[in-house]
Amino acid sequence: MNGISIGLKEAVRLTLENIRPLPIEKVGLVDSIDRVAAAPLFSLVDSPSEDTSRKDGYAVMAHEVADATRTDPVRLRLVGTLSPGGKKDVQVTPGTAVRVLTGARIPTGATAVVSDEFVKPGDHDVLVENCAKPNNILHQGSDISCGKSVLRAGQQISPLMAGLLAVAGHTTVPVYQNPVVGIVGTGDEIVEPGKPLAEGKLYASNIITLAGWCLRYKMKPSLALVNDDPDAIARIIQRLSAETDAVITSGGAWTGDHDMVASVLERLGWTEVFHHVRMGPGKATGFGTLNGKPVFVLPGGPPSNVVGFLQIALPGLRALSGHPDPGLPMIKARLASDLVGGEAEWTDFFFGTLAFDQGLPSFHPMEKRSRMASIVKATAVASIPEGSDHLEAGWVLPVQLLMQDAFCKV
Repeated sequence: MNGISIGLKEAVRLTLENIRPLPIEKVGLVDSIDRVAAAPLFSLVDSPSEDTSRKDGYAVMAHEVADATRTDPVRLRLVGTLSPGGKKDVQVTPGTAVRVLTGARIPTGATAVVSDEFVKPGDHDVLVENCAKPNNILHQGSDISCGKSVLRAGQQISPLMAGLLAVAGHTTVPVYQNPVVGIVGTGDEIVEPGKPLAEGKLYASNIITLAGWCLRYKMKPSLALVNDDPDAIARIIQRLSAETDAVITSGGAWTGDHDMVASVLERLGWTEVFHHVRMGPGKATGFGTLNGKPVFVLPGGPPSNVVGFLQIALPGLRALSGHPDPGLPMIKARLASDLVGGEAEWTDFFFGTLAFDQGLPSFHPMEKRSRMASIVKATAVASIPEGSDHLEAGWVLPVQLLMQDAFCKV
């Protein structure tokens, strides 16, 4: 550890500068949801492939029924019916109409469709009581035309976009691979969840939390625990570095007698980028590369662990997946109470909840404590930026969303 602290913005910048997206793979449309496109895609077809009806109604020559009213209807001879997907054509000639269902092709000669509510059908003819509307026709290629750009490189794929890609004739999408993430918890005191808990021990919760975040973003976690033994730590880091795309260490990140991660990484020959960020909690967060792969060093205290992951590791991991804006989603909110931080030259983070009543949502900060139970109900994160040591109630600031359904009614 070089002992030099850097600001949060610089730490994020350096992290992203040292990460390149993983290789490209092709996946099916359903599996592409929330992935990042690695190349542009263009429509392979016209959609619709021919002029079709927007309504259940009757295809006619528009000028023949231009003056039709309920009191003075126009009688037309019915010469056929067309359904969606049908291949036949029935020609509309003067004095005739063709029954068309929604999605059916527009017959030759027709220039508009009269919807059902304006027509009284008979056995072999129809009475048209209103004018026909050309906009009841969905023209060939009006949804998307062949050769038109559908998806940009670097664009995240939504369910709606996957549907449009299907419309455009695609079955697979080139996307950046999602990383496999090695997560190793260090410490003599931690025990694998489910095993007997001896006196003085505690269950390894951090690696479960980190794995959960990875799974939320479709990354595959690979978990391990290791005691405070330099050789054992070195072996597990080497193994995970070889088997995964990125490594996260949890615990042992600072300068105490049992904080061995930094020295082990130095011994393994990692390239340290930073290892002391002016943020609280989470100051012991570090980042570097080992064998060309990212390594994120996180402190062991649960709030520090989570903040280090969310602010540094998560953006880095999402950048591996090709995300151009890899941080947590943000919105504006109004402080419900004062935020009082520590040192003005630090970024001070606060977990909290969001409430929505009228206007901007309000952010309700939680009391700062050192354990997991103190933050488990958090739905958002706010911060006092460098240069300030407090923010007053009513202040409008950006907050990071931890959950998509982060709002509650008050």
